[in-house]
Amino acid sequence: MAGIKVDMEHVIVESQEMEKEEEVKPQKTKRVASLDIFRGLTVALMVLVDDAGGEWPMIGHAPWNGCNLADFVMPFFLFIVGMAIALALKRIPEKLVAIRKVILRTLKLLFWGLLLQGGYFHDLDKLKYGVDMNRIRLCGILQRIALAYLIVAIIEITTRQAQSKELPMGWFSIFKLYSWQWVIGACVLVVYLATLYGTYVPDWNFVVQNPDSVDFGKTLTVTCNGRGNLDPPCNAVGYIDRQILGINHMYPRPAWKRSKSCTKNSPYEGPFKDDAPSWCWAPFEPEGILSSISAILSTVLGVHFGHVLIHMKDHSSRLLHWIGMGIALLVLGIILHFTDAIPLNKQLYTFSYVCVTSGAAALVFSAFYILVDILNLKYIFLPLEWIGMNAMLVYVMAAAGIFAGFINGWYYEDPHNTLIYWIKKHIFIGVWHSTRVGTLLYVIFAEILFWAIVAGLLHRLGVYWKL
Repeated sequence: MAGIKVDMEHVIVESQEMEKEEEVKPQKTKRVASLDIFRGLTVALMVLVDDAGGEWPMIGHAPWNGCNLADFVMPFFLFIVGMAIALALKRIPEKLVAIRKVILRTLKLLFWGLLLQGGYFHDLDKLKYGVDMNRIRLCGILQRIALAYLIVAIIEITTRQAQSKELPMGWFSIFKLYSWQWVIGACVLVVYLATLYGTYVPDWNFVVQNPDSVDFGKTLTVTCNGRGNLDPPCNAVGYIDRQILGINHMYPRPAWKRSKSCTKNSPYEGPFKDDAPSWCWAPFEPEGILSSISAILSTVLGVHFGHVLIHMKDHSSRLLHWIGMGIALLVLGIILHFTDAIPLNKQLYTFSYVCVTSGAAALVFSAFYILVDILNLKYIFLPLEWIGMNAMLVYVMAAAGIFAGFINGWYYEDPHNTLIYWIKKHIFIGVWHSTRVGTLLYVIFAEILFWAIVAGLLHRLGVYWKL
């Protein structure tokens, strides 16, 4: 699930650091445990779908339209980032100081994104690294988070005067209090939809870079000549990325390669059909320019939920607002999808996809809030909380595969004769006599639970990887 690798995410930890920065001051703000746990769950899901999704395609990214478990990870990250922006920036009084911190963190995110997803680390199981600068991938999970974080944080800083006001009575009062943020969000949506449906996409061609293809090195042509097409080869999202980024700087293994149009084994990976269309061999950027503009909406919605937490002082009011809005978003997104108005599509980051995933994030967070912050059942979710408090560490080491790549670098006689291969083969796959079940259990226990314990030990020592 390379579309998610990185994830990522890492603004998640930065947000948590921002929440801690003011703890040295006399008025110390209590952390929201449910947000840490939600963050930890999202990182754990990233590891799960990345490393087990190959054997369990129903949890991996949907090849095109649709929404599988993996497709919730990125919007969950952006939603969490939005909530953290509202909670953290309210405690930094100086606007210039806040802007400086936001810009610095944005640059750090871009650096880590290019390093982890630009192509420098690849085929870690084969101990390969290095990237041709003519083919470095320019976009990625962290880069998308950096864009959404920068824009939404600047908006939040410039409208912070609303935080000093009392919340008037009425369900819509909090929307009015931050009306400019909703106006900007509406503008983002209009620009995205106008570009998606109004951009003319001409025919285009590309050189096949996959050595496994019989057409390797050949130039193939894709016929489009139209507007408003949301199919894989002819949508405006891909066209804009090809024109601005350049086709050599886009992701070479998009999820559409597992679609029924391309492969015989869909939704599994496998050899292409003999009559597979030419675009099956083409690259596509799932974290591209236009789709990242739409992704800003997930962060805007997250900021709103943070505002609810700040302004509404009792649990019932918060939950009524969160759950009501979450259900409304879910219903709207499902209606748009099943009426064929706007399909659910993570690659295009369609509006229906924003609604469904943001609604799901709202309900998941609300559930954690009830269990943890109201019923005080935090101890049940301690492993997730530990991961959430050291999300960057777990993301880089586990989700991006850096730790596994380091361990695999120490082998005996054969590169496949390593500790990780031995554990996976003999303790998990061998015992269960099933590659699918063994892989799933390996990811759960040898990756997610292992890094939860490591993060827990580091938490006890007060050690955190911060941006």
